[in-house]
Amino acid sequence: MFIVKKEIKGRDYYYLRQSIREGGKVKAKTIAYLGKTRKEAEKKKKEIIANLNQDNKINKPKEKPVIMEEKKEMKPLTIDEMANFCKRKGFIYPSAELYGGLAGFWDYGPIGSELKNNLKTQWWKHHVHCREDVVGIDGSIITNPKVWEASGHVENFTDIAVVCKKCKNKFKVDEQELATAKCDKCGSDVESKGKFVPMFTTQVGPIEEDSTLAYLRPETAQLIFTNFKLVQDNARLKLPFGIAQIGKAFRNEIAPRNFIFRVRELEQMEIEYFIDPEKKEECPYEIEDIEIKLFSEEMQEKNEEPVPMKIKTALKEKIIQLPWHAYWLSSSLNWFKSLGANMENFRIRQHTKDEKSHYSTDTWDLEYNFPFGWKELQGIADRGTYDLSAHQEKSKKSMEIMDDASGRKILPMVVAEPSFGVERAFLVFMNEAYTVGEKDNVILKLNPKLAPIKVAIFPLVKKDEALVKISKEIYKNLREEWNVLYDDSGSVGRRYARNDEIGTPFCITVDSDSIKQKDVTIRNRDDGKQVRIKIPELKDTLRKLISGEIEFEDLK
Repeated sequence: MFIVKKEIKGRDYYYLRQSIREGGKVKAKTIAYLGKTRKEAEKKKKEIIANLNQDNKINKPKEKPVIMEEKKEMKPLTIDEMANFCKRKGFIYPSAELYGGLAGFWDYGPIGSELKNNLKTQWWKHHVHCREDVVGIDGSIITNPKVWEASGHVENFTDIAVVCKKCKNKFKVDEQELATAKCDKCGSDVESKGKFVPMFTTQVGPIEEDSTLAYLRPETAQLIFTNFKLVQDNARLKLPFGIAQIGKAFRNEIAPRNFIFRVRELEQMEIEYFIDPEKKEECPYEIEDIEIKLFSEEMQEKNEEPVPMKIKTALKEKIIQLPWHAYWLSSSLNWFKSLGANMENFRIRQHTKDEKSHYSTDTWDLEYNFPFGWKELQGIADRGTYDLSAHQEKSKKSMEIMDDASGRKILPMVVAEPSFGVERAFLVFMNEAYTVGEKDNVILKLNPKLAPIKVAIFPLVKKDEALVKISKEIYKNLREEWNVLYDDSGSVGRRYARNDEIGTPFCITVDSDSIKQKDVTIRNRDDGKQVRIKIPELKDTLRKLISGEIEFEDLK
């Protein structure tokens, strides 16, 4: 038996195949689908071979080996199929669908809101609570409009709208693409509708006057800059340091599309990381030596393909110019990896000269292979001193801080801005987790830290008072620490399937043996394996499983 890897629409899928002699010819037949990663494939291959070997011991001598029925090859999930799944299982709904919805706006259901909050919590824990050099703020959505004038958004934050002459499809294009632009749906010629500022406007106060014009913020970064000196003083921060924020932003997109990938109301998670401009080459932190597909500006200009490369190598060869960029790229990749994302579906791409933001001297995008192709997941920009200088000039107030070590005043630079949308990260983890089982059942293999519901508790028999009593005691005990579910409806198999679909990593079944032996059955979502655990040990065992301190296979 051997493993084969098939690439379907840019994504890798692994299958177990076996050479079989039929009619004097050797043919290869697919035995089983093994998963999306080499590690998962190797693990499943061992399990299948072990099961076949055990069967061979039991079978009669000279009995022909049983060849498993050929499996259907797994097709990659489309973005529309993902949207339908999310709606059906309570993750995400079109906003106000009762009235036909509104393009670019989405509501999160009971399961999706838990996943979204868990995602934000894990990001905040990793990037703020587990670091000594980063603190957080929570800025206002509406602020003084002078902020957006100073930042350059009113003048520079513009898009060019075009309309297809044939199908009337609306979308945006870059200025350098306008002359040759074609409709991205039917390929026909397009007509320019001119530039527009994609910021939502509103009025502050009941009387509509020019002086009360305001904007819904198009990004979360600017409130970090306007509060920079207050935060630095209050938190007694020394360079280098970062300020983090998670919050809503609004962009009046011409054509929202691809489910929650491009929306008009979004949520950002970002850090503005400040350093002394004279110490750009001095990064005191260890750079994770992660190998990733790399797509430099030069490669793009020469129409070359991305190449796998270690981040440290890219820094050494000066493809990545600054150690700080290498550090934050590797740090971001490591965060996704720590929560179960497959690095084969990621790449880093350098912005070309034509696409850099007005404030950026260098920008790298962390990109993901979504169902609709490689798209930006996270931008890591070197903003220099642009923002602090702009606000210093507009406000006529110094943004410099005192460096105690050198005794001089410094206007810090933003060496990196790890920033991405919560919605896009949500899509990544849903795509990574969505798996079709052997019975065509959906198993959402989310990392337990992200799982909306950590544990489901089932009494085996709904009307057995003794089982119900134990089950509810366990439920009340566990819900003090996690979001857990009590479910007594339908067969146990049906209850397992429901929880597999929403990503519940562990299911606990209380049966008649639980009364006598004071233990329960705990089932692992990813492989369906079960072990019995003493009830007094249950909470501590689950805590270790959810945190990743132990694996399910470690239980005996």
